[in-house]
Amino acid sequence: MELNNKKIINAWCYFDWANSAYSLVITSTIFPVYYNQVTRNFFQGDTVKFFGFDITNSVLYSYSLSFSFLLIACISPFLSSISDYGGKKKPFMRFFTTLGALACIAMFFFTGENVELAIICSILASVGYAGGLVFYNAFLPEIVSPDRYDSVSARGFSMGYFGSVLLLIFNLAMVMSPQTFGLENGGLASRISFVMVGLWWFGFSQITFYHLKDRSKSDLPMANLLSKGLKELKKVFQAVQTQRQVKYFLISYFFSNAGVQTVMYLAATFGEKELHLPSGKLIATVLIIQIVAILGAYLSAKLSEKKGNKFAVMVLMLIWIANCLASYFVQTDIHFYFLATAVGLVMGGIQSLSRATYSKLLPENTKDTTSYFSFYDVVDKFAVVIGTASYGLIEQITGDMRLSSVSLALYFVISLFFFSQIKVEPAK
Repeated sequence: MELNNKKIINAWCYFDWANSAYSLVITSTIFPVYYNQVTRNFFQGDTVKFFGFDITNSVLYSYSLSFSFLLIACISPFLSSISDYGGKKKPFMRFFTTLGALACIAMFFFTGENVELAIICSILASVGYAGGLVFYNAFLPEIVSPDRYDSVSARGFSMGYFGSVLLLIFNLAMVMSPQTFGLENGGLASRISFVMVGLWWFGFSQITFYHLKDRSKSDLPMANLLSKGLKELKKVFQAVQTQRQVKYFLISYFFSNAGVQTVMYLAATFGEKELHLPSGKLIATVLIIQIVAILGAYLSAKLSEKKGNKFAVMVLMLIWIANCLASYFVQTDIHFYFLATAVGLVMGGIQSLSRATYSKLLPENTKDTTSYFSFYDVVDKFAVVIGTASYGLIEQITGDMRLSSVSLALYFVISLFFFSQIKVEPAK
């Protein structure tokens, strides 16, 4: 493909516009709120039957997130290998997009009693989203020159943010005022939102598929491609053992990301279950987090410029610890809004600075940066598995979701300790 072609770049960015709607509308806002409400109504309480087993609805949702990310972490090395050497990015990208979009549309048929359908669809949608991203990211070096990586990548992120917020605002209006749209109730509006996400995701991604072309790279059999992914990860793992800075950072990142991602995925569930906030307020709260996160990323970058990455990240971790402890005392919607604003300010900052810090810690003249970032991605996914699973387990044992939230502070304490041991040099 021709490098820096404006039409191809626009098409690539539209994939972010397409799939980000899933991440915001399904994972973080409307689905978890709707799921809690309809299961509680049908089962007359928070305990549901899942394939014959009794389990708390929010615990089941936490475990489903854990399982989906465990599955993604296991297949990610194989997908990365196919992406790097196989020259078959677009067919796989199309497959995972179709899988995720159809799973979202199928959520329309979830009305409370069929919990199994909801959980299976949410897992398939999550796998479709993450699987597609592997190949989407791998197209970037094939469509732009290295001097434009940052700007084009940021443009895709921006389009994803604006597209998902645009759809969420429309869905929020439907849920809060269903009669205005000729709908019977907010539940039906939520189910229609799931369909809209699937159609949005599948529809806009066709622009990407029409313009992107695969670049043939290898005739290796599929079995060889799969084994190559594991070999690359093993190679990086062995290298990291001798690189103290990188090793300590990855340990720190594992624990901080376990806390950050768990808060992001389960904030709406906490507000619905512990504070009994209506759907509209919960969705608006997540919208606040998304908007404030942009400001937080900007302010964190400014702090990093003045004081350095290490100082900025450690400040953010201290604020995260305070937020987790404060969650135990949240009693009203005003408290929840204040906490959401504080979370938003540090969420965008710690995610953007973590990736930048990792880049600065890689050995000089590193050629296999793809392998290093594949390893980084696996650490990221396993962190989500541990974070969401521990959150659900603590609630299952204690029966108190507030204790689950407070316990996340421990992840940031451990992360802060390891991060304090590294030395971050300014980027050259």
